[in-house]
Amino acid sequence: MKTLMLLRHAKSSWKDSEVPDHDRPLNKRGKKTAPLMGRLLSTEGLVPDLILSSTAVRARDTAKAVAKESSYEGPIELLESLYLATAGKLLSEAQSHTPDSAGRLLLVGHNPGMEDLVEILSGKREGFPTAGLAVFEIGIDRWKALELGVESKLVKVYRPKETG
Repeated sequence: MKTLMLLRHAKSSWKDSEVPDHDRPLNKRGKKTAPLMGRLLSTEGLVPDLILSSTAVRARDTAKAVAKESSYEGPIELLESLYLATAGKLLSEAQSHTPDSAGRLLLVGHNPGMEDLVEILSGKREGFPTAGLAVFEIGIDRWKALELGVESKLVKVYRPKETG
């Protein structure tokens, strides 16, 4: 059994319309909710064994804040392929970049791919706001077996407004 956690990046700034989408930073609310979700991982006993994040500034900064506040000590692996990735791409990247020694994986990415993957794995549509976190128990022993149709159980969806 493995634990897959899907974290949508925290709220980003649209203040400067000249900034390319990939380079948009977190806004004030995002800088507050990202650490909040990191503390939640710690208090819920969900500190990941590995963090894979999109290279987008807002996702990277979310991953860093979450890692710091959860006391995660491993690397944050930044993958360009997670930027605006589809649900299928998120699964394939998790499958190919996660060692079997990792029991808990945290993927930090973007909608609509994250929300779509939550729906595919849980069988129901969940509202998935910025800094939303979905935790799944996945019925696999090896990450290479992570694919569409895999046995999965949605443990919980954490939303910042309900958390802090």
